[in-house]
Amino acid sequence: MTHPYNEGWAVIRAAAAAARGLPLTNGTQYAFDGKNLRVATAADRPILAFDRGWQSLLPATDPRQTCLDLYLPLLEPLEQTPRVLAQLGQSLDGFIATASGHSHFVTGPTSIRHLHCLRALSDCVIVGAGTVAADNPRLTTRLVSGANPVRVVLDRQLRLPITHSVFSDGQASTLRVRARGVPLPSALISRNIEDVEIDASSGKFDLRALLAELWSRGLRTILVEGGGVTVSAFLEAGLIDRMHIAVAPFVIGEGRPGLRIPSAAQLDDCLRPPPRVYALGGDVLFDCDMRSHAPPEDAPGIIRRVL
Repeated sequence: MTHPYNEGWAVIRAAAAAARGLPLTNGTQYAFDGKNLRVATAADRPILAFDRGWQSLLPATDPRQTCLDLYLPLLEPLEQTPRVLAQLGQSLDGFIATASGHSHFVTGPTSIRHLHCLRALSDCVIVGAGTVAADNPRLTTRLVSGANPVRVVLDRQLRLPITHSVFSDGQASTLRVRARGVPLPSALISRNIEDVEIDASSGKFDLRALLAELWSRGLRTILVEGGGVTVSAFLEAGLIDRMHIAVAPFVIGEGRPGLRIPSAAQLDDCLRPPPRVYALGGDVLFDCDMRSHAPPEDAPGIIRRVL
């Protein structure tokens, strides 16, 4: 028997394909007439309606609804700038790894699967050199159905060897981003890697220039996956549209922090995005709309269980 989450994910994938004009042939055959998405062989009511964005037509009691509720906001139509998602998995005390850098895994298996779903809904996934050095991630969608995103590695001074998986496994296209003017040694050249130069100053990339470069390559939905330094840089620059933070129920005590940006003098001036809250196995996911100006007290008070 198919799990309701898997059925909901199949609908999300069909909606994502419809938004891009791609064939809707992932598992169950769906049909989209420009207004409604339905199972192609079914005569019952449509599942989703499209009018300046997707709307679920399922009743709240439908077991697929929580999955649709979580992921449909990530399929909203784009204007002329990328959609930037960010995610972090952290402990109760706000750390993403131990002091030694061990992070496998801070969050549980349901949160990891959710991360793979985010990858599948993104055109590319960005990580910093520190994350690659510490975790050697593959950045693929191997736990869910969906295409692998383009992998974007921010390596300002080219300190990473090309033995890391993202550079050597050939599972997905990989862009390696270095500061403009940094020479590329012949030992770091690989047919698996496309190199990009972006302006940098004071030890930081021009992130707006980076997003413009990615947009020019047709990469519209961008996932900033880690680590904390990279996500914090995008947050400080005001470039994150939506942020997912999964909190695992344990205490590290001291380690590598998650988000760190300059502090406002008064609490009233701190960022306070309205969250939607989900249970991911034993973890709690905060889905924060960073562009919303609604007061946090207006956010839904219910915790939705994804699995």
